[in-house]
Amino acid sequence: MNSSAETRRYHAFLLRLWQTGEDESAAWLASLEDPRTGERRGFADLNSLFAFLNNTCREPEHND
Repeated sequence: MNSSAETRRYHAFLLRLWQTGEDESAAWLASLEDPRTGERRGFADLNSLFAFLNNTCREPEHND
């Protein structure tokens, strides 16, 4: 995948999920790591993770 068009259509992440708290206070946290750059992003809830993934898939990368 060398063309910029192919790059925009492909994203790879290492996803980590873990639960904090107990019972009603339990919450899922998440992090994504870009294996190419090592950049990590943390998410305080699953909705934030899903929003990030949705935006990432809609926006073309700009790696000029």
